[in-house]
Amino acid sequence: MRIAYSKEIDVKYDVDVFVAGGGPAGMAAAVTCARAGRSVFLAESYSAFGGAAVTMLVPAFMSFGDGVHFLADGFGREIRDRIAREAGERWRKYCPDSIPAEVLKRIYDDMATDAGVRFQFHTNLTDAVVEDGKIRYAVCAAKGQVFAVKAKLYIDCTGDGELSMMAGAECAYGDENGRTMAATLCGLWSGIDWSRVQGPDRRRLDDAFADNVFTNIDRHLPGMWRLCAETADENGAHRPDGIGGSNAGHVYGIDARDAASLTEGIIRGRKQLMEYRKYYREYLTGFETMELVATAPHLGIRESRRVMGDYCLNLEDFQNRAVFEDEIGRYNYPVDIHSPTNDSAGYNKFMKEYTSYVMGRGESYGIPYRCLTVRGLTNLLTAGRCISTDRSLQASVRVMPGCYITGQAAGMAAAVLCDGHSDDVHGADVHEIQKRLVGIGAYLPNYRE
Repeated sequence: MRIAYSKEIDVKYDVDVFVAGGGPAGMAAAVTCARAGRSVFLAESYSAFGGAAVTMLVPAFMSFGDGVHFLADGFGREIRDRIAREAGERWRKYCPDSIPAEVLKRIYDDMATDAGVRFQFHTNLTDAVVEDGKIRYAVCAAKGQVFAVKAKLYIDCTGDGELSMMAGAECAYGDENGRTMAATLCGLWSGIDWSRVQGPDRRRLDDAFADNVFTNIDRHLPGMWRLCAETADENGAHRPDGIGGSNAGHVYGIDARDAASLTEGIIRGRKQLMEYRKYYREYLTGFETMELVATAPHLGIRESRRVMGDYCLNLEDFQNRAVFEDEIGRYNYPVDIHSPTNDSAGYNKFMKEYTSYVMGRGESYGIPYRCLTVRGLTNLLTAGRCISTDRSLQASVRVMPGCYITGQAAGMAAAVLCDGHSDDVHGADVHEIQKRLVGIGAYLPNYRE
């Protein structure tokens, strides 16, 4: 049965730029644009900025640089520097590659507030009103009110390409069979004796499989990240109360576009983490007294929609270390496509690709501005995981530093367009965007005055 439903709603915000989603891409876009002098409203569905780092408890950022250059420079460097200052000596000494989620939340709060970004948590994007290839309004639902946002330009930083899909954009999803990378439910653990931990975490999986510890024979185990240092008592004796963040176990067959599928997945993920608790405690050293403190409030989604833009960044660009005239950043993370199927063939394919498609020291590929501009829509940009790529390059650029790069570029592009009294993202002055990005520290080695 279907019903017709209509309602008049208020236009609550009238701004230069609307940003959907407050993850790493959305934060980079909103803060960069607001600092450039434009009015910005950001809608975030959760109660904090940060996306995967705080709502999915993903424990590590992945690479900010290529071993020579800081690729996520500008906004990404600011995040790293602020964490280094605010997380304290223990973080810098023991776990500088991990994410101190509570520190990061406050950093994002301060950055958005100080930049003058108008924002609201607990606010879901529900629709887009489009006329003649242009988004006129974004419709949001929040506690107490359904309202519209009017903007000159819109930036989709939802990860799932939600705003683009609602606006009628062409989107790709998954492999040739519509399958996507498996999800993971991350966890927060206590009672780890990091002085005795050895790696890799997967080294005794075969023993555990033989003992029927796991419901699924999943050989892919990224592992446990150290989140803070263990302490000692007044006599200097070791006390194994170290904290860890797990990126362990896959939840297969999840459709990130569907709430029912996500519901099923998080239930399965919570049960599955108890199997990993048994594995870590009984098969690996240093984890004997480990205990699960919390599971993430949301599944870690690796793959969802890819919004088709004026250019589709692809595996050949990765292999050729491509340079583009309209380059807005460079990145180097490997092609990290987790298998969509729980079998040996899927795992072996992952291992072959992950070890084959890697960058050497000092190497990177370019990201063109045209990956951010959405086909068929005049005033919409994308940033983060949903930019225009093939599956291989989405698997590279999807991690947080990659999102900082594209988010920063989309925010600056929106500011440049507004300054020029234009809302046509396809006709933007890319040279001016590049110039301003360089001015805030972005890594653009191929830019010329």
